[in-house]
Amino acid sequence: MKAPILIFLIFIISSASATFDSTFIAKTLRVDYQHAGNYSQEEYYLDQVIIEPYWGGSRTNLIDTFYYGKYFLKVYDLTSDSLIYSRGYSTLFGEWQTTEEAKLIRRSFSETVVMPLPLNDAKIVLFSRDNKGVFQNKFEYFYKTDNYFISSERRNETTAFEVLISGLPDKKVDIVLLPDGYDESEMGLFINDCNKFAEELFTFEPYASLKEKFNIRGVLAPSVESGTDIPADTIWKKSILSTSFYTFDSERYCMTYDNKIVRDLAANAPYDQIYILVNSPKYGGGAIYNYYSVSVNSNLQAAKIFIHELGHGFAGLGDEYYTDDVAYSEFYSIDIEPWEPNLTTLVNFEIKWSNLLNESTPIPTPTVELYINKTGVFEGGGYAAKGVYRPAVDCLMNTFKGNEFCPVCKEAIERMIYFYSE
Repeated sequence: MKAPILIFLIFIISSASATFDSTFIAKTLRVDYQHAGNYSQEEYYLDQVIIEPYWGGSRTNLIDTFYYGKYFLKVYDLTSDSLIYSRGYSTLFGEWQTTEEAKLIRRSFSETVVMPLPLNDAKIVLFSRDNKGVFQNKFEYFYKTDNYFISSERRNETTAFEVLISGLPDKKVDIVLLPDGYDESEMGLFINDCNKFAEELFTFEPYASLKEKFNIRGVLAPSVESGTDIPADTIWKKSILSTSFYTFDSERYCMTYDNKIVRDLAANAPYDQIYILVNSPKYGGGAIYNYYSVSVNSNLQAAKIFIHELGHGFAGLGDEYYTDDVAYSEFYSIDIEPWEPNLTTLVNFEIKWSNLLNESTPIPTPTVELYINKTGVFEGGGYAAKGVYRPAVDCLMNTFKGNEFCPVCKEAIERMIYFYSE
């Protein structure tokens, strides 16, 4: 029976490729826009549309089945009037809306969505979750193949190098590593840090067992000065990606608002995920689902920062800790189920990790010795002490005391790895 099975598998792979090739060109269509508003209002303004040379994503799993993220992208082929691509994602603007500052002023953020380059004219639609968690149509753009204002000019073109290559981009999870705060003399340090990132990533499960499903590349892009901004210490550095601590006035939150150059540099390689390495020993980092992740390179906790932030950016995992030391105000509404796979408000727990619980485990689960090392429903998570629940007493999405993800987070990461590598 082996021959028929092999023929069947070849047929499936060939059919998937034919579907992609009849719908897309293996390049990236990038749409930049401005996302503006305050805590309760949002508006979208088209900025520019660019064609980039690589497509790193799957050619099989083109339709998002997770529905993670604050926002959602859908692409429709206008010739067939069919959905041809979709992805969930989140942004800095969405996080900023939950800060106290958003109640005082209006701001705009540069954002980007990417997709394989449509072969035919297409409609691109952006959705945003309302306060009930329902996606609402917010913005539409019609892509025309004969639009001569769409440029394929390369900006910030530079050298990409291979860190780990396991196969073709469309059959692997492709991570592109970008440097910030490494000056010209420190490009060797950045290459070493990329290798260190790869080595440390695959010391954690489930990444270690699935290493062959990853490609990792780095991009050489020196900064004028070494280091990153630390506003509270009046430290300002001329770095290529303009990362900064104290994002949203949270000391350890290190991010960048310069979306365009992040995307320009990432375009030097095929990618599914963008990861920025910041040349600093200070503890910090950050990540946004399907947008980008950030970590410092030389803090004693750097390896666990790498892995924690990738949990956010790649797998859509939420923070499982609760603390007052965050910039957010009412980040999760206890009236709706969070989209993150490792958080619940018990509004619709059946769609989360109920299948991983023992029948004898109470919901909610008390933090007592009997359940310390078991999957449960423990109150406290998503920055809130009450009303939001996590699946384990501890996990790498909570503290760095241990070295493991809980079973719920491991399963979520595995699902995402297979989604991008099939």
